[in-house]
Amino acid sequence: MNEPNSRTEPESDTARPKSAPKPGEIVVRHIPFEFPDVIDPHWKPDEPEWSHMINGASLTMPYLEPFLIDTMREALERVEDEHVRTEAKGFMAQEGQHYRQHRRYNELLKAKGYPELAEVEDAMQASYERINARRSLAFRMGYTAGFESMTLGVTHWIVHQRHDLFRGADPRVSSFVLWHLVEETEHKRVAFDVYQAACPGYWMRALGVFTGSFHVMAYSRRGYVAMLKKDGLWHDWRSRLRLWRRVAQFGVAVLPFLLRSALPGHDPTREPDPDWVRAWIDGYAAEGGAERVPLIDTTSAEMPPPFAQSA
Repeated sequence: MNEPNSRTEPESDTARPKSAPKPGEIVVRHIPFEFPDVIDPHWKPDEPEWSHMINGASLTMPYLEPFLIDTMREALERVEDEHVRTEAKGFMAQEGQHYRQHRRYNELLKAKGYPELAEVEDAMQASYERINARRSLAFRMGYTAGFESMTLGVTHWIVHQRHDLFRGADPRVSSFVLWHLVEETEHKRVAFDVYQAACPGYWMRALGVFTGSFHVMAYSRRGYVAMLKKDGLWHDWRSRLRLWRRVAQFGVAVLPFLLRSALPGHDPTREPDPDWVRAWIDGYAAEGGAERVPLIDTTSAEMPPPFAQSA
């Protein structure tokens, strides 16, 4: 398998705040997540289908996020507003942390019995190389802003349904997923702002809502289908029903965000942050950005943010 071909942003040395950040402030967190061999790819033991939906999404991140970073960096050459430039650098630093962590987790998945995932990775790398070579900056920034719009819907769904989705699951994977979504909320407006500054215009942004979202969904699906086939579950009708249930829930939750994002006059700042996300952000800051993994208690009925003052 080839490594992602990207001029990705180096890890930021941004200082961690000693007090709660302002809503929307971008904070780069260097959280030492661990993915030991004892982690089961079926990290939600009673639901391998949901486990693999997340695993498939994780598989895309080391290819998607370097693409987003490189597109953002190129677009910044057209941006003069210093606030937008600063926010974009925070976006790139957060995304750099995300894809590095996901790459480590994905290596675990392949080592735990799914080496065929390397074929999906190769296909993703080739796809993003074609997009870089053939598509304009406006298209690529529309894709970037569009995908980031989808993540708002994903975050709201997963955070609000965390009790159902993570009950009894491995807290290491659950906490990793939720951390990523917290940071997606923090930088929810950045790609939109850079698009508006560098490539203003409605139609390419509206197109990007669907091209960005469905391109990533397609490769995520290829990943989880490959894993379910390897498990011998793909042709099991009970497994297929459980999978369709989660896919339907995803669609019902996310489609309204996509449709709103494609409308003229859309502004991602109008989408409210989930209270749980704000509590996670404030709790982390109140601990001074502790060098520890903030593990969610997946046995809790409430699954509060993993900080003492949030309890």
